[in-house]
Amino acid sequence: MPNVASRGRGRRAMNEINMVPFIDVMLVLLIIFMVTATVITPGSINIPRSGQSSKAPDNPVTVMIAADGAITADGGKNGPNLQNAGEGDIFAAISDAARGNPDLAVMVAADKDIAYQKVIDVTSRLRQAGVARVGLAVR
Repeated sequence: MPNVASRGRGRRAMNEINMVPFIDVMLVLLIIFMVTATVITPGSINIPRSGQSSKAPDNPVTVMIAADGAITADGGKNGPNLQNAGEGDIFAAISDAARGNPDLAVMVAADKDIAYQKVIDVTSRLRQAGVARVGLAVR
């Protein structure tokens, strides 16, 4: 027991972590991020407006979607005859015309009150029919 009582001031292990260097590093990083955030400009997407296309197609085939969802078409000057044709006949005739003319342009004109999904469906069917140039008609 006498050995226990004569314990002197020896080296002890440090029980706490010094947080000052950690805080200094975090403050420097915070300042760097704040400065770079003001320098970086957010990306922007350039969406074309109507009338800015590079080359307007010559007499395109026009597929029209009425407010009630009915699909009609106009073959244009050089396109197929689509007067009084049913929906299936329209896409079949456009598919045949696209096989004969790979540069066939088709414009989709829809009523403003039609559901957007209907326009996407018609555009998808035109792509499946082999039409490479599909556009949306705007005012």
